[in-house]
Amino acid sequence: MTGPSDSAVFRLGYVPGVTPGKWARMWSERRPRVPLELVTTTPDEAATLIRRGAVDAAVLRLPVDRSGLHTIPLYTETTVAVVPKDHVVTATEEATVADLADEIVLHPQDDVLDWPGERPGRPAAFAPATTAEAVELVATGVGLLLVPQSLARLHHRRDLTYRPLADAPGSGVGLAWPDAENSELMEEFIGIVRGRTVNSSRTPRPDATPAPGGPAPARKKGGRHRPARRGTHRR
Repeated sequence: MTGPSDSAVFRLGYVPGVTPGKWARMWSERRPRVPLELVTTTPDEAATLIRRGAVDAAVLRLPVDRSGLHTIPLYTETTVAVVPKDHVVTATEEATVADLADEIVLHPQDDVLDWPGERPGRPAAFAPATTAEAVELVATGVGLLLVPQSLARLHHRRDLTYRPLADAPGSGVGLAWPDAENSELMEEFIGIVRGRTVNSSRTPRPDATPAPGGPAPARKKGGRHRPARRGTHRR
């Protein structure tokens, strides 16, 4: 595999709901000579793209099969219930899993939530192929949909809204890259997503100019020597 240090571009995969714009802007400031290419991918394919070398790293949903990969967690998203605006769940600011016990809950085939036990609500008669399709079905009144908050925003519709589920597991988001990769560019991107500043000891500077506020160069000693004064001798 060609690592980031050997490419003319750093390729970053990301799954739906993730917004890498801030990281991309910071990258362009720190590495203006190395373009950052954003590659959209599905949650199921993200890890495969890394292993195949199609991307240098990816921001993806956790948990993930870590075979051949390094991963670090970045943040955890709140799980929400997507419902019609006039649904009874909207009467409160947040709901609980128990509130959905009698509701039909859609579980699309690309569901990214990892439920440790039984899924909430009553299962629908079929599983929609995609989250986008499930959102359309919620709008027709077929059932409700549980997704990370970013996906609810991504598939926003005027006739739908969402409420946080207080006791539902969240959806972890992390950064993954090949376990054999430890290039300078990879370290740079890890520093960006972890919030390290450009002056951090682990973050290389984009050029060789001294860091602002650094110590002034030492003044060279030497130069002209004043001639020694001749003493005044009394006779």
